[in-house]
Amino acid sequence: MTPDAVSAAPAAKRAGGAKRRKLVAQAPLLVLILLCLLITLINPNFLTFGNFVRMSQAAMIPLVLGLGATFIILMGSIDLSVEGVLTLGAVILAMLVLNGANSNDLGLLAIPIVLAVGALLGFVNGLVHVRLKIPSFMVTLGMWFIGVGLANALLAGQAVRVNDSTIRSLAIERLLGFPKGFWLALLCLAVAYVIQNHTRLGRHIYALGGGEELAALSGLPVARIRILTFTLAGIFYAIGGILAAAQLGLGNAQIGTGRLFTTITAVVVGGTSLSGGQGSVLQTLVGVFIVIVLANGMVLMGIPPSIQTAVQGLLIIVAVALSIDRSARIVK
Repeated sequence: MTPDAVSAAPAAKRAGGAKRRKLVAQAPLLVLILLCLLITLINPNFLTFGNFVRMSQAAMIPLVLGLGATFIILMGSIDLSVEGVLTLGAVILAMLVLNGANSNDLGLLAIPIVLAVGALLGFVNGLVHVRLKIPSFMVTLGMWFIGVGLANALLAGQAVRVNDSTIRSLAIERLLGFPKGFWLALLCLAVAYVIQNHTRLGRHIYALGGGEELAALSGLPVARIRILTFTLAGIFYAIGGILAAAQLGLGNAQIGTGRLFTTITAVVVGGTSLSGGQGSVLQTLVGVFIVIVLANGMVLMGIPPSIQTAVQGLLIIVAVALSIDRSARIVK
């Protein structure tokens, strides 16, 4: 083999890898379009405005939670505290606004308190993970149970009904035909997009996902970035708790059940790599709608709930399989 051919081989390999990554990034959007077309052919009611409203209601909480999880996964870590932070945030909100259990009536002032609680839990996640060098999935698993446990302790096994009209309006009142909570979720998406693409933190998150050792050698404050990212994720999970309390009209210790699976599924199905460094919040938006459209379509087609769960499980396995770059694992 000539020297020119030898030098051309790595370049061709890099070009092929870049092409593959581009196709993987575009695949979720194509899947979403094809899924919508297929469901429409089977049941034209899918395209009604009322059905779009129902899907927006179902999508707003997974979207906000997915934004927080996206930053963590882009960094090459995993966060299992979603349900704990959401549950505690929803319960604290329910107990601070006008409710059926006490005389509190802080109104909108309760929201920054809930956000601060979410930020604190995320900060603790990051601090313990970094300082004690404990894997992120173990730290955040513990925080999941801590959040749910504190919520149970605050409620003493009861549920608190939310009577505050402003909070409830996020789920009940409409703006341009869609729930206000959906527009809040889109606002969160816009904020996440700016953080990801137009801030130093966003650039550093990608750098850590691409290789922590290299990022450290480049002079990046790895520990600070990790702590800030977990703190940011906690704020998004707390917003999810606010939307959950508004949607259900109450706060209880089971309000977060099942949210983690949907969140991680949406992020991975959207094309964000579990190994870090590849993906975006816009891809998470696509992933959320793939999950929601699929669930909505299966209901329209009369598929039993047990089969729906199995399909969602298969979906995440396929998404992870497609996102893994096996070329790096070839033994030479």
